[in-house]
Amino acid sequence: MIRKAALLLAALWAAPAASAVECRDVAYEGNRYSVCEVDAAREQLRLFLKDGDGRVYGHFSTLDAALAKDGKVLAFATNAGMYHTDRSPVGLYVEDGAQEMRLVTSAGPGNFGLLPNGVLCIRKGRADVFETLAFEKAAPACSHATQSGPMLVIDGELHPRFLADSDSYYVRNGAGTSADGTRVVFAISRNAVTFHQFGSLFRDYLELPNALYFDGNISRLHAPQLGRSDAGFMMGPVVGVVEQAPTGE
Repeated sequence: MIRKAALLLAALWAAPAASAVECRDVAYEGNRYSVCEVDAAREQLRLFLKDGDGRVYGHFSTLDAALAKDGKVLAFATNAGMYHTDRSPVGLYVEDGAQEMRLVTSAGPGNFGLLPNGVLCIRKGRADVFETLAFEKAAPACSHATQSGPMLVIDGELHPRFLADSDSYYVRNGAGTSADGTRVVFAISRNAVTFHQFGSLFRDYLELPNALYFDGNISRLHAPQLGRSDAGFMMGPVVGVVEQAPTGE
């Protein structure tokens, strides 16, 4: 009995810690999505744009290789907000407490300017999606933040401009957060969907009070749990979870 208990204890010590990132494929209202849930109270969720030499990472593989040098691994990642042709952020961007781009509160062209838009704010132990003007008023101290738009869900309601009978279909990705900020859910559609359909996923299926749109056809996902790491042209800001790389026997 003592020997069995010792073996069990040794196995528990040897077992790797369970990841607080859970990715799965889901179907909702006739559409297919990949969804990754992050426990912000446990995981190191952060933004990435450039390396130490000022070069844009641009690709999941480049970022993962850089992390590997420090014995770390990219457990999950997705593109995180709109950017210009030089990959610089369109709206507010904060990385490791340093602001690279200011908050934009005015309307403008494209989806970013389809007000209200919003901000994903990452702080110690939590992450929150704020509508932009609410973010400006609250002025939270974000260690990482990215502005994008439009908002998908605002205090439990879909964006007022979303139409149930819209004929604008694209692959889309975004993020939503729980009221207490510990549950962060990232989703990417696996087929073309409307804004209304995508917002409904966050509000009605994932039951999140606030959610933010990241982008459309350029949307990509790195989810090793799903055997997926999308490649393509260079991205701008990336949000991801960093974990310690597993060690060999």
